[in-house]
Amino acid sequence: MEEKIHGLPGAGGKQETGGTKVRGLRGAVDVPENTASAILTATEGLLREIIARNRLAVEDIISAIFTVTPDLNAAFPAEAARRLGWQEAALLCATEIPVPGGLPGIVRVLIHAYSDREPVHVYLGRAAQLRPDLR
Repeated sequence: MEEKIHGLPGAGGKQETGGTKVRGLRGAVDVPENTASAILTATEGLLREIIARNRLAVEDIISAIFTVTPDLNAAFPAEAARRLGWQEAALLCATEIPVPGGLPGIVRVLIHAYSDREPVHVYLGRAAQLRPDLR
């Protein structure tokens, strides 16, 4: 007998925007200065853009892992997700590996979400340099 898990796609859960496949969505954005306001504003803009381009709803989000370059320590970028209503998603923040010559002032995110569409990765501002293949 097939066991169904309440709230998941295919188990009676409503998934109008998302889907039944778990996708990994990547993105990054540059932050102009190391202030809480700058980090949260940039992160919120990135998350809104990822959600819009991938046609997701908050309910489709499973989890998100945020990393920041070592020069950004004034706020946790996950706070921006909570402000957008991501109350049920598991969120984690970490510091990016300090690779010599790496681009400073960057917030990165890996989002796990339900979607039957191909992922659209979003790199904004100076962070677009990280993924020239997406231009």
